[in-house]
Amino acid sequence: MPRLLPDLAPWRSSRDFRLMWCSGLITNFGSALTLVALPVQLKELTDSPLAVGAVGAVELIPLILFGLYGGALADALDRRKLIVYTEAALGLLMVALLANALLPHPLVWPLYVVAALSSALGGLQRPALDAMVPRVVRHDQLTAAGALNALRWQIGSIAGPSLAGLLVALAGLQWAYVIDVATFAVSVALSLRLRPSPARRGTGKPSLRSIADGARYAWRRKELLGTYAVDVAQTGLGFPIAVFPFLADDLDAPWSLGLMYAALPAGALMVSLTSGWSSRIHHHGRMQILSATTFGLTMTMTGLVHNVWLVLLLLTVAGGCDTISGIFRRTIWNQTIPDELRGRLAGFEMFSIAGLQLGQVRAGGMAALVGVRASVWSGGLMCVAAAGLLAVSLPRLMSYDARTDEHAERQRMIAAQRHDSTAVESGVPSEDRQSQR
Repeated sequence: MPRLLPDLAPWRSSRDFRLMWCSGLITNFGSALTLVALPVQLKELTDSPLAVGAVGAVELIPLILFGLYGGALADALDRRKLIVYTEAALGLLMVALLANALLPHPLVWPLYVVAALSSALGGLQRPALDAMVPRVVRHDQLTAAGALNALRWQIGSIAGPSLAGLLVALAGLQWAYVIDVATFAVSVALSLRLRPSPARRGTGKPSLRSIADGARYAWRRKELLGTYAVDVAQTGLGFPIAVFPFLADDLDAPWSLGLMYAALPAGALMVSLTSGWSSRIHHHGRMQILSATTFGLTMTMTGLVHNVWLVLLLLTVAGGCDTISGIFRRTIWNQTIPDELRGRLAGFEMFSIAGLQLGQVRAGGMAALVGVRASVWSGGLMCVAAAGLLAVSLPRLMSYDARTDEHAERQRMIAAQRHDSTAVESGVPSEDRQSQR
């Protein structure tokens, strides 16, 4: 059992990781409230699955464009400052959602405007958050850090939707927005306590040329491209979150909506709470392919069954598969990408996140054309087919081994040298440095 429990080494050894973890937990909880409240509000105002799915469409372009630029900014500026400024701006957008909800007749268009602006700010912030982790966590603890970060997200994503369902039903949508605003205020306060994280020497100004340099590096690394492709296929085809309000109605169980939103992170939480095994896995690409395939199969069954409790169980399994895929995807990135490129490569991850937005457009559009259930099961089947195709066409992803990969070995050596130089500055004896290795 102890070998299954989460590895807490990053939490114990890094103050900044603890601050980032707590800040992320709080803000994820508030954002999960809004994740439920906004589509429910759109459903009430429009009664259209296409209108709900269109949220993903308005978020897509800002996420990609600002994500790419945010990656360049993360390599050129102080990552801590970028995180604080964008977090504060996101809080102000939640104030706008609250103000609209308090109107006698709330408007529809502000929901789309805030969704687009939030997506843009998230694109600016996400690369800096991802790129800071390898700076504050030891190289040999990065898999454990990925599992703990997944756990952080899951706790907020379970508690948030569960509370949101009660708030929306008993007190009104505005209370979900009120709590979200408060969580952003706390998160900003915690982020201000992070140590500065300035750009490395020699990193140029953010520009199209610097973004192109990152793209050329990614293109040479086919296993990296594979991790992006698998994630885009999984999120763009298999996630039917936009149609959850309509799926709950189709099952004659509107009370289950909050549980549906919570089921995915609940499964993810179960994986994270037993993630001790993940540090002993070395073929990360194979695990990502296997997880994506299983995810697609569970989503296919979700669209075919008619029992609400079985649907919730299947969504829980799917959430666990998605987390396993994410842990190993991030491990490949964090263990092999040079620090001076991490921001830009994290910016390219926005294409993966954009897949989730495309998935909502796909789910909503297909639900309007062929029905809610067909939208769910067909997306699952397409996810399975895409994972199989990528497994065949990307042999370097399938053969990736963290113990022998040249890029992982190079970053291990750099991390060890940096650790030694830091220890020398701190006056740590050489024999202690060897034992710490």
